[in-house]
Amino acid sequence: MQRKQDDFFEESISEETTKLPRSRKAAPQKARSGSAVTLAPEAAQWADLAAQLPANLRMGASTWSYPGWEGLVWDGAYSKDVLAKKGLGAYHQHPLLRTICVDRTFWKPLTNSQYAAFAAQVDDDFRFVVKCPAGVTDAQVRTEEGKPREANPAFLDPRLAVEHFVQPTLEGLGAKLGVLVFQLSPLPWSLLTRQSELFARLGLMLAAVRQALAQHPQVIVAVEVRDPELLTPALVDTLKAHGATFCLGLHGKMPPIEVQLHTLRALWPSPLVCRWNLNRIFGAYGYADAQKKHEPFSEIRSEDLHTRAWLARTIKGITGAGQPAFVTISNDAEGCAPRSIALLAQAIAQLQKSA
Repeated sequence: MQRKQDDFFEESISEETTKLPRSRKAAPQKARSGSAVTLAPEAAQWADLAAQLPANLRMGASTWSYPGWEGLVWDGAYSKDVLAKKGLGAYHQHPLLRTICVDRTFWKPLTNSQYAAFAAQVDDDFRFVVKCPAGVTDAQVRTEEGKPREANPAFLDPRLAVEHFVQPTLEGLGAKLGVLVFQLSPLPWSLLTRQSELFARLGLMLAAVRQALAQHPQVIVAVEVRDPELLTPALVDTLKAHGATFCLGLHGKMPPIEVQLHTLRALWPSPLVCRWNLNRIFGAYGYADAQKKHEPFSEIRSEDLHTRAWLARTIKGITGAGQPAFVTISNDAEGCAPRSIALLAQAIAQLQKSA
């Protein structure tokens, strides 16, 4: 008999600080530019913990080109450009890192050959989470500063979503494509007050996406929103109708995780897709402040025990019911994505032991 999904989330969540093993502090050295990037030997310490995690759980970071991960992921000093081009080969060998969110696609579509170059650096077990370009998922055309300039005529255009996003990712990544994320940028009030029209447009796009994925049913389609007003039964109905799920977007613009879980419950049974983007202490528009505090992204500097505890419990329940889980974490969540992932892995393993 299948467990009721509500049982996966408890009203009271324990928030305990977990200690990470100290990593070697490498002596400062000149960034390498030509050699291949290799995995830090210290990463091997996580193999035993990784073996305790659910097989249907994949955790990873949001992009990978951070020199500050030296000694955690990289074996030495590398420039950001070198890591962007060659870092995935080392990243994917880390025992805890089984996925990655390709964020750069939000700003500019990539070609199938660019995706293929990513796929060539990882093994067959690795999966990619990829964001749809903002040219499709943002209702507004914005200035370089991010301010709305005019309405976007291509918003939720089914043809563009397929031709400029779905098809290139499929052709380039193939079986290594795990999740397609459609992040709806903050909407103007004119659309928020006409949600039936909005969800009708979203449904048309999702229908076209699902048709394009007809031969690839394993690919998860997830919709992330940045307006709390959209967490309605109408969103749930639209996602259900087109075989999509809700992406938990843990970000200052949205309610905390325990509030967003109501939407995920309404979709049950459903995979878990979660992007832990920004610590709530920085507010809705606090990316610049978070970056300033967290650079060079090598340490936990804004620990969020509350979110970690809820997320660990959610992962345990959903994966335990046989559903896949993709969880990607930004450096802006707590200061260092690899350390956040290790702490979350420890919390999950502890829950499994105490079950």
